Amino acid sequence: MTLEILKSDSLGDISHGFFTRKGGASSGVFAGLNCGFGSSDQHDIVKINRTRVAEAMAVAPEHLVSVYQVHSPDVVAVQGPINGQTPPADAMVTKTPGVALGILTADCQPVLFADPKARVVGAAHAGWKGALDGVLEATVDAMETQGATRTDITAIIGPSISQRAYEVGPDFFEMFQDHDAENARFFAGGKGDRMMFDLPAFGLHRLRSYGVGTAEWTRHCTYSDPGRFFSYRRSTHAKEADYGRLISTIRL
Repeated sequence: MTLEILKSDSLGDISHGFFTRKGGASSGVFAGLNCGFGSSDQHDIVKINRTRVAEAMAVAPEHLVSVYQVHSPDVVAVQGPINGQTPPADAMVTKTPGVALGILTADCQPVLFADPKARVVGAAHAGWKGALDGVLEATVDAMETQGATRTDITAIIGPSISQRAYEVGPDFFEMFQDHDAENARFFAGGKGDRMMFDLPAFGLHRLRSYGVGTAEWTRHCTYSDPGRFFSYRRSTHAKEADYGRLISTIRL
């Protein structure tokens, strides 16, 4: 099966892609393009999947670079393949041509950044914790350190869990409201004391408030489209043993 790669016109000629689960070698609950070495999928199969992604991005497999994601606001500046232990972080930036930054998600926001004028790109993994703790703003800061201009940066949020599928409890809501009372706008009423959280809207708010030139969401919900996307929450509800990881990439 052919790989399915979602793209954004707003990123122009910057090579990038939000890869769906289609076209991979994995089977079972991982069926398709599972790119997560952290899953219990076979290592060699995940390697095949990542090689297919590297080929689609026109880079050697070792030039498809990822970090050890820990839901932090930490950003790594990448100049080439990472040798040795993968650093714990949740975002990367580079101005080196031919290095593809790869972020893994399964409901959290994959966010691809580019300043086409300064030729600087970035990629971030922004779940609720990372977004609340500032990983998106930290990525913009790291890009500026590499020569980017904030108002020239385009940031695209890829397939993520949507509000209609993201039920949370009162403690979650109170945590966001304690951080900023205006965050209440990202919650809608659910059943009983439950609420529905709009993660992509929160991400867009953080990006736009920080002054990036363009911030958009592709409007694909990972939970609601099992044929195209892996979803941690959907797998949990189905009581599956594990789940696949989607990859989103960008390079100069």
